[in-house]
Amino acid sequence: MPSAPTWPKAPSTSQSSRLYAEQPQQAAPHSRRAIAMHHAMRAFSFSGDSMPSSIQARSYDSTPSLKVAFIGLGVMGYPMAGHLAQAGHQVTVYNRTAKKAQDWVAEFAASKAPAHAPTPREAAAGADIVFCCVGNDDDLRSVTTGEDGAFAGMQRGAVFVDHTTASADVARELYAQAQALGLQFIDAPVSGGQAGAVNGQLTVMCGGDEAVFNTIKPVAMAFSRACTYLGESGSGQLAKMVNQICIAGLVQGLSEAIAFGMNAGLNMPQVLDVVSKGAAQSWQMENRGKTMVEGKFDFGFAVDWMRKDLGLVLDEAKRNGSRLPVTALVDQFYADVQQMGGNRWDTSSLIARLNKK
Repeated sequence: MPSAPTWPKAPSTSQSSRLYAEQPQQAAPHSRRAIAMHHAMRAFSFSGDSMPSSIQARSYDSTPSLKVAFIGLGVMGYPMAGHLAQAGHQVTVYNRTAKKAQDWVAEFAASKAPAHAPTPREAAAGADIVFCCVGNDDDLRSVTTGEDGAFAGMQRGAVFVDHTTASADVARELYAQAQALGLQFIDAPVSGGQAGAVNGQLTVMCGGDEAVFNTIKPVAMAFSRACTYLGESGSGQLAKMVNQICIAGLVQGLSEAIAFGMNAGLNMPQVLDVVSKGAAQSWQMENRGKTMVEGKFDFGFAVDWMRKDLGLVLDEAKRNGSRLPVTALVDQFYADVQQMGGNRWDTSSLIARLNKK
């Protein structure tokens, strides 16, 4: 069975904070370099002496503190909401399982007035921005529309930012509904997996109105390393589909290469070190290659989720006339992994079906 991952503990920021605080004093009083460094460091805010255990310490750009909500505290949403709190925003959370929301408030109690609400509507009340990360189209509709949906509680002009990997159709549908209510909607799926959420280093792909995107980008950068506007409503979701097509082909190719090398009797960790310095290099090779050799598949993004995403891709391909033979084949390979009991294994587990005796 795959072994559970061991996430690195977040280091204390107290030492780093002291270093930055003391740096200008260590230089000569008239030192222009010291003064410049002092002002540069004021552009970042750091958390206090201890970090909540669910996120990794990082610096945050200085932005005005806003009242925000976060709906959906899964493996992605929980740390994303945590980074928003650590960046100085007042965060109210909602989760279908209330205990998870209560635990989040307890963990981030030292932040600015964290709270949890019993419904999306109450979580969204008074928020400038409502962030969301749930499972699929139906989950997204359930937390946005209806009497207890977020749209019913949002003030006019507020922005709903959806980080769910969902269909482009539902993004356009909810954009239109939001506009009719005087609200704004940005589809903003993410890439980077659980580790990216924990480290606050996600890549965010956004669709909607560019002026609205420009207002939410500085806030979303609390959990991102890149947040990019890609076009009209639905463009973020379409870009995420491109991402998943790329990953599907890459992981299958890497799986076949590793299985081939192991069957040939090669020292595959050594081979991966070598080929990763050439044209075959990829993020998947550098971050998953050696764990694939070891048969460890417990690193975040699950096969069940990948199949959901590839289903969205294949549906969209039918609509726009794209031919995706490799993607369709890899989707069936992931179905084989599910049949092996690997529903919750990560996407690199494609190699397991090749090693099956």
